[in-house]
Amino acid sequence: MYHAVAREAHDPNQLCVSPERFAAQMTWLARRGLRGVSVVSLLRAVQRGDAGGLVGITFDDGYRSVLHAALPVLRRHGFGATAFVLSDPPAPENTWDEGTAWPLLAADEIRELAAEGVEIGSHGATHTRLTGLPHRRLAAEVADSRAALGEVAGGEVQGFAYPWGAMDAAARAAVAAAGYTYACAVSTPYRGLSTLALPRAYVGDRDGGFELALKRRLHKVNSIWKGRFA
Repeated sequence: MYHAVAREAHDPNQLCVSPERFAAQMTWLARRGLRGVSVVSLLRAVQRGDAGGLVGITFDDGYRSVLHAALPVLRRHGFGATAFVLSDPPAPENTWDEGTAWPLLAADEIRELAAEGVEIGSHGATHTRLTGLPHRRLAAEVADSRAALGEVAGGEVQGFAYPWGAMDAAARAAVAAAGYTYACAVSTPYRGLSTLALPRAYVGDRDGGFELALKRRLHKVNSIWKGRFA
């Protein structure tokens, strides 16, 4: 789980990975015979039983740096990825994290990412926390966002990522009702583990090879353990 790929002097939430670090992390995967793919590609491979060596790569929020800094690295390795973007952001930049006004992808840039083979998923309409929302607002954030992004990207939007990683039963039901194939969370309680609440491993700028190996192992073990009780 990535967010921005950029050098930012002020990053209190540690959401940025520098272009150099991101390139090193992708090289680390490639040298171990691992291949980055979109989440929808990963799930299809799991269903076929041939997901060995595949790693789902995701970017939340829809920062412009994904197009300009991350995409060239992904291309170089022949990797895929999923970008979860907003359909109706409140401003052209990030306004939900104080002091981090980073530019977001415009509609034509989202289309460019899609044309390059990056899966476009929804991160809601406005990056609003979904837990506790009234039904009509929840539908607008989830279902209306899917329809709008489908028109922008030129294809059916299959994936959703919960803003702030916050979800409850009503949010998962709204995602299912909207027709999404899957949804990504951050951490998922074992009773909620499903294709509508996929856990992910955060990757930051401090993560080198040792940290990536540890996170990958812990994520795999944790998912298997939860899956036994889901």
